[in-house]
Amino acid sequence: MATAMTFNSLRTDLKRYLERGSVVDPEVYAQLPTLINLAERNIARGLKVLGTQNVVTSVPPTGGLIAGTSVYQKPDRWRSTISMNFGSGVTSNDRLFIFPRSYEYCRSYWPNSDTRGIPEFYCDYSNSHWLIVPTPIAAYPWEIIYYQQPPLLDAVNQTNWLTDYAPDAILYRTLLDCEPFLKNDERIATWEKLFGASMSMLDSEDMQRIIDRSVVRTKD
Repeated sequence: MATAMTFNSLRTDLKRYLERGSVVDPEVYAQLPTLINLAERNIARGLKVLGTQNVVTSVPPTGGLIAGTSVYQKPDRWRSTISMNFGSGVTSNDRLFIFPRSYEYCRSYWPNSDTRGIPEFYCDYSNSHWLIVPTPIAAYPWEIIYYQQPPLLDAVNQTNWLTDYAPDAILYRTLLDCEPFLKNDERIATWEKLFGASMSMLDSEDMQRIIDRSVVRTKD
């Protein structure tokens, strides 16, 4: 029977790999959930593949771009923006892209946020907000594509994209993060090599998805 990784099975596997069970070393076992979440965050910072992308669409009047509003909150677990566009025209089906620029460029291009126009550019205003200029002159449906942090694993949330599609990556990364805690530096190189190989395979698989029969494109 095929096996599947869960939060609980990952903790059990880690005990076996580390050869330190809950009875032998309860302090280490208690630390494993924190080390698993640390590994997830480390992977999310470096992994930009289709599986970590998300698309959010919102429409007026409860969402979308709002007339007279230039600062917008980023989605939960946002890591980095891939692209954003909005609908225009009579039926709002003509899609116009909003392009990334620096904060200084956006403020210089549109210094008066009370003045309204057709949105053209966006920048990171903070870790949780974007600035969009010109300030929208009307309400528009809005679409955002971005890389996200998968929901962190815990006793309630037993699986996520990593456990489903990259169980080796989360296992090796957690083992790598365990060794400094255990002061077992001689094992770091082993887990670094295995983790690096698993990440390389994920990147390679993703590159194959963006290659068609006639054009080769590079990753963001």
